[in-house]
Amino acid sequence: MLVGALGIGTLTDLLGRRRTLIGAVVLFSAAMPLCALAQGPGTFAALRLVAGLGLGGVMPIASALVTEYAPPGRRNLTYVLMQSGYAVGGVLAASLALAVVPEHGWRPMYVVGGLPLLLFLPVALRLLPESVEYLAARGRTEEAAQLAARLGMQAPAPAEAAEEQRGRIGVLFSRPFVVPTLLFWAMTFCALLLIYGLSTWLPDIMREQGYPLGSALSFLLAFNLGSIAGSAMGGLAADRFGSVPVIATTFALGGLAILGLASDPGRFGLYLLCAVGGYGTIGAQNLINPFVTRAYPQHARATGVGWSLGIGRLGAILGPAVGGLVLDSDLGPDWNFYLFASVAGLGLLATLGLLLTGVVRRPRPAPDLAPAVPAAG
Repeated sequence: MLVGALGIGTLTDLLGRRRTLIGAVVLFSAAMPLCALAQGPGTFAALRLVAGLGLGGVMPIASALVTEYAPPGRRNLTYVLMQSGYAVGGVLAASLALAVVPEHGWRPMYVVGGLPLLLFLPVALRLLPESVEYLAARGRTEEAAQLAARLGMQAPAPAEAAEEQRGRIGVLFSRPFVVPTLLFWAMTFCALLLIYGLSTWLPDIMREQGYPLGSALSFLLAFNLGSIAGSAMGGLAADRFGSVPVIATTFALGGLAILGLASDPGRFGLYLLCAVGGYGTIGAQNLINPFVTRAYPQHARATGVGWSLGIGRLGAILGPAVGGLVLDSDLGPDWNFYLFASVAGLGLLATLGLLLTGVVRRPRPAPDLAPAVPAAG
């Protein structure tokens, strides 16, 4: 997923967003059911690598497209509604696992992972539009104008289209963007570490605390349900008050909820804390992605969010690894909660650091997607 986010996220600004999004979905959807047929860990790992390339590439492209087409003044809400599909998938996966895994093992879950090939591909081939920005940048101005008129949006001006021809990766490290870029990476690193660490180990941690498998998986269900409801409210708040204060609040709520899981609040309290923790982790990433995407010029949006997700993917790798080491140590399962709460605190500090960069602006219902980071000087 790290390589997919870095590579496909960069290529999409060169090859087109529609084509690369469809290709990424086909790649991971074809690899998933093949994982169910793997006869050894080597084959399984290789197929998971292929699936990860596609999975890692989907989000940068989807972020750029949704940010481009979302109604002005409702971009955060539109994005988190799209991104809630991640949590809906998590809810469905946990629910299906409750019924399937105890009796039939893990292989059927990977067969289900191939469904997007059947459900998404026919619809996308027919209905998914190309990026107006990409068409204009490639000199297909008439096609861009026709598509923009059909979708009720404003086509990029010629000057904006010309900007597309400049360097993409270099924009991330230019003087107005370099500090925000590093902070975006830190925020995404923390959020993905929390998401993948907790999603991987929350059922096992709860089983270590004496809950049976069914109950342990139900806590993961609450974790994902909380992220769906919380993300929608967070998106509304971010459109009204700005992304940075809402993301900071989200990290704070997540850290406090995770810390609370180390106490003994009773079963209802655990479900509530898991729900708030789901919003404080998955919800934080849902709000970070559209903010990062809008921060960069039009021609570097998919590249910018792709690199943010790619570098942040190191957190997704580290979270399950560190969580497993702590769970396997003599420290006790509560120390996982202390660790993850500390990471949420670091994410909060990185978010607040943006206040010093000039990146923070109140949202404006403007028709264009001007960079949130001010130009040099």
